[in-house]
Amino acid sequence: MTEQENPRRSPRALVRNELCHWLRRLAGWPWWVQVSLVYALARLFSLGVFLAVARQQGPSPWGSAQPDYLSFIGIWDSAWYEQIYRQGYPAEIPRGMDGRALENPWAFYALFPALIRGLNALTGLQWQVLAPLVATIAGFAAVLVIYRLFRLFAGPGTALWAIVFIAVFPVSPILQVPYAESLNLLLLGASLYLVATRRFLLAIPVVLLMCLSRPTGVPFAAALGLYLLWRLRHRAADPLAPAEFVRISLLGIASCAGALAWPVLAWTATGELRAYTDTETAWRGTDLVPFKPWYDMGTELFGPVGGILAPLLLLAAAVLVLTGGTARRIGIELRLWCAAYLGYLFMFLHPQTSTFRLMLPLFPLALVAAMASRSRAYRFCLAAAFLAGQIVWVTWLWSWAELPGGGDYPP
Repeated sequence: MTEQENPRRSPRALVRNELCHWLRRLAGWPWWVQVSLVYALARLFSLGVFLAVARQQGPSPWGSAQPDYLSFIGIWDSAWYEQIYRQGYPAEIPRGMDGRALENPWAFYALFPALIRGLNALTGLQWQVLAPLVATIAGFAAVLVIYRLFRLFAGPGTALWAIVFIAVFPVSPILQVPYAESLNLLLLGASLYLVATRRFLLAIPVVLLMCLSRPTGVPFAAALGLYLLWRLRHRAADPLAPAEFVRISLLGIASCAGALAWPVLAWTATGELRAYTDTETAWRGTDLVPFKPWYDMGTELFGPVGGILAPLLLLAAAVLVLTGGTARRIGIELRLWCAAYLGYLFMFLHPQTSTFRLMLPLFPLALVAAMASRSRAYRFCLAAAFLAGQIVWVTWLWSWAELPGGGDYPP
């Protein structure tokens, strides 16, 4: 019998059998080794993508052509965080001739650069090395915590595949650059884990730190309020003791305080009540009007009718996903978080290319995707599509290519 006639000996079958054998061996390793290996391989892939795209990078506002890896990942918002690390925040909001706030560091939360500054004092390592190192390690810790969170709702295999989807997600290269995303993902995952395991008082300091890493405090406080209402409504099936009611309420109060902390700090430091909100609108060039940016973007892309229909269709899709049978299996805590965060984005986000990056806090949907099918073909194909998406994201959005009117699409 020839090799072509015997599928067991064909190259494709040999590769498939070897892969299955490797996966069976991997399944016998400790869970933290499996998760760490998945994340490490994903970050090595992203490293390769960054290096390949950097070779094609021309001169940019941050430096010369063909930068090295550390210089290449230190652009865009990384440069803002480095400025905060070196100079702190301005004592007043810079404004143009029309009185509108100009782009300035108050749009970026303090925890990540403050952590790097503290570690610099301890180790002597400089920003260019320390910042991406801390971001990558925070990403490692985040996937470990998220795996434990997912194991509350799924078996080890499904939870691990969900981690694969997070690790290779098209915007996942952001987890190894000097952005606050990986640190925020760690604190958000830990906060949701503590809520899901009903350790509400332990969650308070974690939530407060999360609120100082990125603007996720408002949707988290909203999700917690919805969770308390849900527990009250279902107290017959899931009793809510007075002591637990108090603990949830205290966490809710702390979450609200944390959500307000950064705007209040900006107000205190600058003497301007709207220091933070004015700074946030500097990037969009218009005042902050809830929901209107989605209508404006829909109108720009699809016309007046599309301006109304496009946001409604996106909202309907979100409702269908979160109320579907598969999503019900991930627990009410994760579903309410996703609903609150999506509501927050629909209310305040100015949709643009950076919207892709802002999808990362919806990481519980990775578990929904892993639960959708146990088919290996489906899971491998989805992971492969995400890996291809990384190439598109880094090439299209991370690398700088000045547009005819000036500037470039932000990642």
